[in-house]
Amino acid sequence: MIKRFFICALTFLGTQTAALETNALFESIDGGTLSIDQWLGQPVLVVNTASQCAFTRQYRGLQDLYDAYRAQGLIVLAVPSDDFNQELATDAEVKDFCELQYGIDLPMTVITHVKGVDAHPFYASLKAETGFTPRWNFNKVLIDESGAVVATFGSNTPPQSPAITRLIDGMLIND
Repeated sequence: MIKRFFICALTFLGTQTAALETNALFESIDGGTLSIDQWLGQPVLVVNTASQCAFTRQYRGLQDLYDAYRAQGLIVLAVPSDDFNQELATDAEVKDFCELQYGIDLPMTVITHVKGVDAHPFYASLKAETGFTPRWNFNKVLIDESGAVVATFGSNTPPQSPAITRLIDGMLIND
């Protein structure tokens, strides 16, 4: 299957046939495991997050986006990471912070590496397939229903920006 890839702000990369590793398991902050594959058939927005970052307020936008589109099938997956030294010390602290401050009920992983040699297999394959590695907290990766990367966005792109919602709307309309 031909997949289209875009890098930061929809810069076109071309077509490829290799698959993004969507079956790699993430540990859920609620216990158990999560995998992009469990949401095949649905668009997924994967966001590396941090609780002590200037962009942390984007948690509100992520939850609002999830609330607006979840009935239509959108999944928003938060991946807390301390790769930029701005995450709380424990998974329990992250979970409590997100629930108390932002009312988060979207799927969330435990604190996870998103870059470097210790990057989670999903992020390692993202880099290998698209060249994209999060450069800061709250970088976003939009994945279509088949598990292909549609676009990536930097921290400055709010979760509810037209650049993101137009793509989501297009995926949901085409179902």
